[in-house]
Parts: sequence; C-alpha cells; structure tokens
Amino acid sequence: MRAVIQRVSSARVRVDDEIVGEIETGLLVLVGLGREDQMSDAKSLASKIAGLRIFEHDDKMERSVQDVGGSVLVVSQFTLLGDARKGRRPSFASAMPPNEARPLFDALCQFARNEGLPVETGQFRAHMLVESVNDGPVTILLDTAKLF
Repeated sequence: MRAVIQRVSSARVRVDDEIVGEIETGLLVLVGLGREDQMSDAKSLASKIAGLRIFEHDDKMERSVQDVGGSVLVVSQFTLLGDARKGRRPSFASAMPPNEARPLFDALCQFARNEGLPVETGQFRAHMLVESVNDGPVTILLDTAKLF
C-alpha cells in the first residue's frame, strides 16, 4: 500500500460538481493499493497516519494530526502503483483490481476512524477533482512494503 500524505490547511474532493469530502486542518492522504496488500497493511498504514508527527510545535515537527485536532481526507488513487520505468505509458499491473481494492480501502478508512481520526473520503472509482492547500509544503511518502 502506498500513500502520499500532505499536511493541509484545507482539502476537498468534488465529483460531478458536488463536494463529496472536505476537511480543514489535517492530512490529505492519496492511497494506492497493490495486488499483494493485506488487511495488516491497511491497519499499519492507518496507525502510521494517526501517529505521524508532521505538524509544527516550537519550530519542530512533533505533533500528529490527532494532537492538532485535525481531520483526514482519504482518496483512492491507483495511479500511485504506476510503473513508468519502461516506455512512456505507465503499467498498472501491480495495482489491486477494483473489486478487491474497495473493501481494503474501506477497511483502511475504518482503521483510521478506530484510531480516533475524523475521516472523510473521495468517491471510489469516480473521476474526482481534488483541491488542497498544502501547508508548508509538507508531503510524505509511505509504502507498507518499505520500498521507500
């Protein structure tokens, strides 16, 4: 499971001109699910998101989204599994098929809620317009397989 995490002052997702998810201070989490991902990856990633200390206090990044009373906007993005090492068109062969990915995505969101986080989401498999104001900017990459 891969995630791009951005510290934001606001973020929202629109589908067909309707806002389907919106937060103020918190984290925008773009998530890609791979074929090998398991429920344990979802639980581990949710825990990491909840505890990730990337909010500033006394000129250091030492507070989590929970510490600052923030929210999380989780958006499914299979293109994070794109492999563009060969040629010019990315291969998405390592991305989990949608019918398997949806339950795991939903589980990730529930695990994050279980960590005490207010969670909003985009709309799975929809064409979404994602708007965000990256605060810092601060952007962190996570991979449960620890590839980076």
